[in-house]
Amino acid sequence: MAYEHIVVREGTIATITMNRPERRNALSLAMMTELMAALRALAAQPQTRAVIVAGNGPAFSAGHDLRELVGQDIATYRRIFDVCTQLMTTVQEIPQPVIARVHGIATAAGCQLVASCDLAVAAAEARFATPGVSIGLFCTTPMVALTRAVGRKRAMEMLLTGVAVDAPTAMEWGLVNRVVPASQLEEAAQLLADQIVQASPLTVQIGKQAFYAQIDLDQPKAYAYAKEVMSMNALAADAQEGMCAFVEKRKPSWTGK
Repeated sequence: MAYEHIVVREGTIATITMNRPERRNALSLAMMTELMAALRALAAQPQTRAVIVAGNGPAFSAGHDLRELVGQDIATYRRIFDVCTQLMTTVQEIPQPVIARVHGIATAAGCQLVASCDLAVAAAEARFATPGVSIGLFCTTPMVALTRAVGRKRAMEMLLTGVAVDAPTAMEWGLVNRVVPASQLEEAAQLLADQIVQASPLTVQIGKQAFYAQIDLDQPKAYAYAKEVMSMNALAADAQEGMCAFVEKRKPSWTGK
């Protein structure tokens, strides 16, 4: 598929690069649609084991394209935020782990995208913010992902003040996993992806799906769900192979079954 606003590099570790540098990778309706299409296409490729999402130019993403939000009717606004919600949901629904590789700024829906990704690596100079409050449009949809990543009080501080937090603070708060010098950003994201693809792809898929299914359940329901998933997982050929390989002190050979 040909894309206008993103660049997709396929492979065992695929990369989707947002490519509107002149607009700081603002999430236009067209680009969000392309991001969803690319994620779903990669989801259908068993050879793809992890996906890195990055931005071209000076920023990861500055959020929604405000030029699309001025003077519209309610149907248009609902369409834009519906597509945005579908995009964030798709990130977590595809079987492969999705890693945000963040440089520059990640603001509003750009920050939401980072929070929605399964993992995130940031350059030391990266900044994160939900500044909608300062332009009269509260970051209500980014709030959903942000709150689940950093917790209530920290999310409310970002949402109510609009003040950016730096990368070390973002890591401390749980918005990103690692912070590295900008010169090491690509290498660090690749290393994280490399570590993931050493495991059975089936096991990773089961684990990612189970993580999001149980996270908002109360503890008894979460355990009831998790023990059934783990029991079924234990029957898989890859689980049997992995346990036998550990006992026999050899490297496992995964089949994805």
